This record gives sequence, structure tokens and C-alpha cells, in this order.
Amino acid sequence: MSLSDIRARITAAATAAGRSPGDVTLIAVSKEQPEDRVLPVLEAGHRVFGENRVQEAAGKWPAWADRFGAVDLHLLGPLQTNKAKAAMELFQTIHSLDRLKLARSFARLAQDLGNCPQLFVQVNTGAEPQKAGILPEDADAFIQEARALDLPVIGVMCIPPVDADPARHFAQLAEIGARNGLAALSMGMSDDFETAIAHGATHVRVGSAIFGARR
Repeated sequence: MSLSDIRARITAAATAAGRSPGDVTLIAVSKEQPEDRVLPVLEAGHRVFGENRVQEAAGKWPAWADRFGAVDLHLLGPLQTNKAKAAMELFQTIHSLDRLKLARSFARLAQDLGNCPQLFVQVNTGAEPQKAGILPEDADAFIQEARALDLPVIGVMCIPPVDADPARHFAQLAEIGARNGLAALSMGMSDDFETAIAHGATHVRVGSAIFGARR
């Protein structure tokens, strides 16, 4: 599979859902991918990438940005509070706001830094104990608390359980977003992004289908 193949599939899925393909942002998930796989995607003109760890992203993206120009970096993985400042300085969007302590750190740092990345609230739609995210029944109240801190919350994000039908989880996330007036939905990965687009995804996170399996 190639970047152009994935773009074509996104276009087809959006069109089938009666949506504009331009309303779906493709995040190329470059975590743990070697330079020889990422550079061709940059050379093809793609500029929206996702990483899971602050330290890994900090070790490679500043040099690539110097070479290729500005990139739109998205943090997809869980974030420790003590890495919040580094994350805010490196990423344009953070998809893993999942607790009040982190929200308060963002709010405090935003005052110091004078800006804040766009934020997605991560919702644990499968209520999986090993997975980060706000439980669905707590999402509305948490979104209100984040807004009360003047945080730029633009949407909600989920990672459905591995063995579950993702459609139900995407529909649930879309309901939470709509209920809270949040237009952005970060959902769908290599195996299910077309289903996510059918349910309104605005940001799909595709790694292995573009870069191949991580080595």
C-alpha cells in the first residue's frame, strides 16, 4: 500500500458517505518508523504526521522540519504530565487529553507559553482498564471542565478494542462529539479508517498501511 493508495481510499470512503474528501485529514503515523520509510512520504508532499512519544518525536522531527519545511505534528500516545511542556512546544495537536491533572497543566503552561496546541479528549469507549481515556459516561463533564480552563478542545478521540466491531465505538464517539458541539473526530486506523469516515471521522491515523509494519 502507498500514500496515494490511502488517499484514494479516503476519497472513495468520503464520497460514499456523502462527505467532502477535503474534510478528512490523513495523519501518517510515523512512530518507530525508520528514516528511509518516512522521507519518501515527506518527499511526496505529505506534511501531517503522528507520533506516540514526545522523546522519539523530538529526536527526529526538528531536523526533518528544517529540511522539508513546516510539518503538522500530532501527538497520539498517552502523555505524562511532566512531559506536557515539551509536548506543547513540539506538537500542533494533542489527541490524548484524558485527565484533569493534565488539563490543568496545559492551562498553566498555556499562560506561560502564550499558546496551546489544539486538543482532543481521549474517550475510552471500550472501558478497557489497560487503556487511557475518559469513560464515556464521564466525557461530557470532563469536556466542560477542560473548556472552563479555556483550553482549545476541538474534538474527541478513541481507539476501539482490538476484537470489537469498531462501528459501534465510532458511532458512540460521534454522539459524544455532537452532544458537546465538537466537530472534530479522531478515529480510524489502518484496518478501519473507511468505517470511521462513514461515521464522520475528520482525522484518521494511518501507519502500517502507509509505511509497512514496524520493524
